[in-house]
Amino acid sequence: MKKIVYLLGIVLTFIALVVFANHNLQQLDNPGYVLIGLGHWSLETSLIVFAVSIAISFVVFYLLLRLLGWLIKLPAQRKLRDKNIKLNRSQDALIAGLVDSAEGNWEKAETVLIKHASHSGAPLIHYLTAARAAQSRGAFDKRDEYLRKAQDHAPDSSIVIGLTQAELNLSGNQFEEALETLSRLHSIDPGHASVLKLLHQAYQHVGDWQGIRKLIPSLHTQKILMETEVRLLEVEVYSQLLRLAAENGNTHEIQALWWEIPDRLKNLPGIGAIYFAAMIKGGAGADIEHDLAGTLNNQWDETLLALYGSIQSNYVQQQLENAEKWSYIHQENAVLLAILGKLAINCGDTLKAESYLAKSIAAEPTVRAYQLLGDLLFAQGDKDNAFTCYKNGLELASNEIVSRIDTVS
Repeated sequence: MKKIVYLLGIVLTFIALVVFANHNLQQLDNPGYVLIGLGHWSLETSLIVFAVSIAISFVVFYLLLRLLGWLIKLPAQRKLRDKNIKLNRSQDALIAGLVDSAEGNWEKAETVLIKHASHSGAPLIHYLTAARAAQSRGAFDKRDEYLRKAQDHAPDSSIVIGLTQAELNLSGNQFEEALETLSRLHSIDPGHASVLKLLHQAYQHVGDWQGIRKLIPSLHTQKILMETEVRLLEVEVYSQLLRLAAENGNTHEIQALWWEIPDRLKNLPGIGAIYFAAMIKGGAGADIEHDLAGTLNNQWDETLLALYGSIQSNYVQQQLENAEKWSYIHQENAVLLAILGKLAINCGDTLKAESYLAKSIAAEPTVRAYQLLGDLLFAQGDKDNAFTCYKNGLELASNEIVSRIDTVS
């Protein structure tokens, strides 16, 4: 528009100059003329008419060129206009789809998003949002189809597409599929925070504690979990691995795993108790007797004490003597006294065993102490007192059961 105004301004200025020139030339005897000859033809006209004709011809030629240029650009302009219209519609559709998804109108959101995805400036968002909508209404086949289309339209966005797929698999309890996707993403970008976080969740769902163990350094380095969370996770992982090894009954595997555990975790009573219990269950209690005794010397714990008393030692007298040393410090400990009674029975010292068990019951009656004392008395032929011990033990056990029922109810 501005160019046309400038052109009209130039034409009007030219006309004004021509009028001014014609007025001045008319005062002359010879105002000038132009003669053009071509073969047998000739054209003669005044200078003013020739100048005006040139100006008009220039304007007409310019306008024709402008019209031709407009006609040439017209298809592209119409195409661009249609594209902009479709783009605006796709943007409106994206907003509408996001709103419908937020409101729970999954099928409506899915329909409007897919309809305008191919004309959108961000088709990836359309397809990923539609995949979430399909997942929410249980259409897993459609979900996977939209994810494939997202990959086709945005092949360079494999990480974000894979993360969406893994997240949807996890929410749909498709843990193996999620692990397959996340393992592939982890090989592409081992330090990606979101990949590590989802991989951690997937491993926990399937109970792959070895996988989590290998992931812990990255979770710590990439700040996926706080320091406290990492420590708690380490305790859980190694506890579970020790339990699994104990179920297999392979003491060599248990011991190899124990050597891998950091010292700061070995000093925790829970971890140590699982390890010692696993070794004892695997029949290697004698191998860890010295270590368990050393742990009890440094860190008193009744669970570890009970494990020590359950060891089938090759040197039962030495086992009893070690336990008796602890009685100097923990004189009234009922658990220790009961274990001393059990170890004395193993050593064949019935008098000492009866004394320890009686002291244990006096300090705190337990079903186990009553049973051990009853068995000892019965073996000695003192059936009346043995039955009394059994009776007291049964009453105590019954009271404990009733107490637990009352607590639950």
